[in-house]
Amino acid sequence: MNEFSNKNQAYDLEERTAKFSEDVIGFVRTIKRDDINRNIITQLARAAISIGANYCEANASSSKRDFRNKIYISKKRSE
Repeated sequence: MNEFSNKNQAYDLEERTAKFSEDVIGFVRTIKRDDINRNIITQLARAAISIGANYCEANASSSKRDFRNKIYISKKRSE
């Protein structure tokens, strides 16, 4: 059984996005860097981190409209 199979378990998106960022950072640390892939690796790490950062910012939004807009940005970054 994986961690998302239990329907009674809390759906903590903030924790999941943080874990995703940590996993991506761990992955990019294993890649051998060279002149060709250095920028791609950096961009991948930045994009993964921005998903969680945008979600946290959405949670601190001042209105429902602002929340929806920031969640949209976070979702867009994940695609």
